[in-house]
Amino acid sequence: MAALFCYWRCFFVKIVPVILSGGVGSRLWPLSREYFAKQCLPLVDKEYSLLQQTVLRTLSLEVADPVVVCNEDHRFLVAQQLQSIGVKKSTILLESKGRNTAPAITLAAFEVLRDQSDDTLMLVLPADHVIRDLAAFEACIKQAVDLAKEGALVTFGVEPTRPETGYGYIRAGERFSVMEFVEKPNLEKAQFYLDSGEYLWNSGMFLFRAKAFLDELVAHRDDIFQAVSLAYQQRSEDLDFVRIDADLFAQCPAESIDFAVMEPTKKAKVVPYVGDWSDIGAWDALYDYADKDADNNVLLGDVMAEGSVNCLIRSESRLIAAVGVQDLVIVETADAVLVIDKNNAQNVKQVVKRIKAEGREEHMYHTTVHRPWGTYQIVDAGERHKVKRIIVKPGEKLSVQMHHHRAEHWVVVSGTAKVQIGDREISLTENESTYIPVGVVHALENPGTVPLELIEVQSGSYLGEDDIVRFSDYYGR
Repeated sequence: MAALFCYWRCFFVKIVPVILSGGVGSRLWPLSREYFAKQCLPLVDKEYSLLQQTVLRTLSLEVADPVVVCNEDHRFLVAQQLQSIGVKKSTILLESKGRNTAPAITLAAFEVLRDQSDDTLMLVLPADHVIRDLAAFEACIKQAVDLAKEGALVTFGVEPTRPETGYGYIRAGERFSVMEFVEKPNLEKAQFYLDSGEYLWNSGMFLFRAKAFLDELVAHRDDIFQAVSLAYQQRSEDLDFVRIDADLFAQCPAESIDFAVMEPTKKAKVVPYVGDWSDIGAWDALYDYADKDADNNVLLGDVMAEGSVNCLIRSESRLIAAVGVQDLVIVETADAVLVIDKNNAQNVKQVVKRIKAEGREEHMYHTTVHRPWGTYQIVDAGERHKVKRIIVKPGEKLSVQMHHHRAEHWVVVSGTAKVQIGDREISLTENESTYIPVGVVHALENPGTVPLELIEVQSGSYLGEDDIVRFSDYYGR
């Protein structure tokens, strides 16, 4: 690694990691939800999420502070996860609406060029990849730096280990040339690609000069360049985040970087990566990647398996007992259980679509929901009541708000609460309670140095999370 640092320093190459964290990962439902997506989950590591692992991987390369492009709904969670691994100076760019990778990378390129020179390189990495062979990863980047310095748009192709139908492929030629990009194949074609030795998995990782990328974007998809440029001109900073014009960005065509730039450009190069890699796109990919027991099972959490083989079983909140089953994925959370044939793992999306269509919320939230001020957990819910366990971090405050359709009872379990109810302010400690009628403006704050825990009982004709009128909010919601 030290040799690689020296290599970059000697040639005065500055690299800015660009982390794409805009996805939802619905094929990993019920663990991945819209408001707590897979990249923020510790899927393959007990300590760090996929996003944190990706950022830590770049820190080992001694590059510049990262630029993270993420969904606006994930902004506080992303910021919190970066801070928890010691990343204090990241730039978090907010997408008001996902428009695929080409607009996201274009947005990041404008941000990089705002503070850096035209020679600065962008190392574009999806936030949901797993790479354990850091030496092979660093060797690839070293090769790619030489090509990118000469103006090439470099993509990284992973040497395939199986006839995978879930990835696109790149046919590689001599001297890192790209012969063609091909879409996700059927099994027969995937086997042909594997046997030929000419094809690599399309990893979705890139290295290029920000200006070189934008020049090629203008040449091949000027409509995307112009749309993102107009949105970026309205750039503003909000707390730890960079916002752009939401309406203008929403008008940008949604397109992948492959279709927009990498396929039509004459400057594409591909560097092979030979090493451990996965994008953990679905439960079967996680099964393939994880360590297995003597029965070829992946057992995570409180699980008992008897006479079961080739299964992935994950428990989040209770015991799962599996007897005499095979080739299954069983995933349990506090509010949902998924049981699926491992060979049909790509079809989890169909269940998520049905949940959405029926107006349910299990695709959006877990029973524990993260907020910038702390968390709340739904303990019980009925037609006209909902019970929450609320944790407010020390020094944090919920918005000044009111509700049109529900009243709330608060009981402090531990800590100290400062409560505003209308024009009066009260202080509550352990075992004390208060009541907030329908339509009354109120706020909750933790003035102490330890977490505040309370139980909230809601009652009323409508208990949806959108029944909130905010009058002021420190977090800009």
